[in-house]
Amino acid sequence: MRKMIIPTLSWSQHLRSVRCIAPGLLVVLTVSAAAEFVSVTYGGPVMLIALLLGMSLNFLSQSPECIAGIQFASKTALRIGVALLGLRIAADDVMALGLDALIVVSLAVILTIFTGIGLSRIIGRGSRFGVLIGGATAICGASAALAISAALPNGPGRERETSFVVVAVTTLSTMAMVIYPALLKALDFTDQDIGLLLGATIHDVAQVVGAGYSVSERAGDAATIVKLFRVSLLVPTIVFVTIFFGDRRPQTKRQLLPLPPLFVVGFGVLAIANSLALVPPVVSMPLQELSRSLLVLAVSAIGISTSVQDILKVGFQPVFVAFGSTVMLLVLAIIGMCLLV
Repeated sequence: MRKMIIPTLSWSQHLRSVRCIAPGLLVVLTVSAAAEFVSVTYGGPVMLIALLLGMSLNFLSQSPECIAGIQFASKTALRIGVALLGLRIAADDVMALGLDALIVVSLAVILTIFTGIGLSRIIGRGSRFGVLIGGATAICGASAALAISAALPNGPGRERETSFVVVAVTTLSTMAMVIYPALLKALDFTDQDIGLLLGATIHDVAQVVGAGYSVSERAGDAATIVKLFRVSLLVPTIVFVTIFFGDRRPQTKRQLLPLPPLFVVGFGVLAIANSLALVPPVVSMPLQELSRSLLVLAVSAIGISTSVQDILKVGFQPVFVAFGSTVMLLVLAIIGMCLLV
């Protein structure tokens, strides 16, 4: 009986692979480190800073020595970073919110995604751009934009549109961090309700935490838990994207529906493991920080791959989609909260 021969890579082949990605990866690491320094020293969203710094080095994306490393950071590092986001989810914290609140937040997320799709189709951009910007607005900002982009099939302009969405949702999230606490206080919500609303409406995790704890510790705790629940909705969203926007070639009988990407499976497995307390904090905390660093790395690489001219080609109409989706999420969350009170 013949043995099955499984091809393996020799050490020399591994070394050649490392040498191939090293120059570009070193450039991306330098950009992400600079973004971290600027963010810590002068303030500002690290994702947006990384994207803008990367775009200033767009000429390197045409360098044969750098292409492999940049692609590695924008694809492989991105998928690992998204998978590790699962370690932020704890089922007990989420269930403590109550079933009514979870239903309201879930409906707001779903309707916001479909609002993005609808507005995008109105301006002629198509459903794929709509689900990208609607999902980023509804779930967790730049991180969701990167994850959804990774699940969408390759196509012309995908990286350009992803860069635009990262800029748009990060900018709107920063504005919301400043405006929403004052707005919700003026509407006479309690600190607990303000925290729930901030967690349900602001795009990025960092801005949610900043806005929540600027109100009170109680508001900050509530905002963080709601936000993490929204992050957990990334898994069904990616499955939805994979099924409805994936490869349209005929499926085999064994695979009637496209399988979710491996990084989404990893996200779900880690979220379950974290909820069951199978991952000790001494392991979980460094991996969460690694996830954040990998996402900054991926955004830096996407920035390098995107030129300012490419961003301008997106046009000003998509700003309408980003703003409209953001307003819709806020309105839905306030209406839902008023119904719960």
